[in-house]
Amino acid sequence: MAAGLRAASITVSLRGPDGSQVENREWSASSIDLLAAASPWRTFRWYRGQRHYSGTYWSATMCDHVIYESRLELARLLFADFDPSVRRVVAQPFLLKAEVDGAVRKHIPDYLLVTDEGPWSWM
Repeated sequence: MAAGLRAASITVSLRGPDGSQVENREWSASSIDLLAAASPWRTFRWYRGQRHYSGTYWSATMCDHVIYESRLELARLLFADFDPSVRRVVAQPFLLKAEVDGAVRKHIPDYLLVTDEGPWSWM
């Protein structure tokens, strides 16, 4: 664990499937079922002529569309969709906040994968 980082200082904020928002919940108190049911924390726009390659991908694992923001994310999404151990793919699943050396750090992972072995995140 990084210097100055305590597990108790990590919180997660997410949106439920119904659009309800859960803010600053303790990471250690968040179940995988809660995280796996999350709607994307943030959405993005795409338009003609933009510099990056965003879109939606029909995932056989999810039987639904999954969003991506770049060709790298699309490639990772394809690998996850063809991995038989992956049971669920959640894009932009939550906002993590941690206090590190007195500064608040925030991050939204690209994907949360729920696998046979447990959760796995691509940053």
